[in-house]
Amino acid sequence: MWRDRWFARGVIGVACLACLTPIAALALVAVGLGAWAGRVDAVLLPSLVLFIAVAAYRSRVACRRAP
Repeated sequence: MWRDRWFARGVIGVACLACLTPIAALALVAVGLGAWAGRVDAVLLPSLVLFIAVAAYRSRVACRRAP
């Protein structure tokens, strides 16, 4: 069976960002670095867009190859 690793990486990346972001925000606040929590979006949003774009692109490529 053909498996697309890039599609899996995109989906796993989105899931990790969705699940780990609240934990990271709470950890920053607990350590006393709550001011940095607002700057996390500068990295989080572009990486989320990247993972979604990779998953969408590879899904589209896979649909084109299917007979």
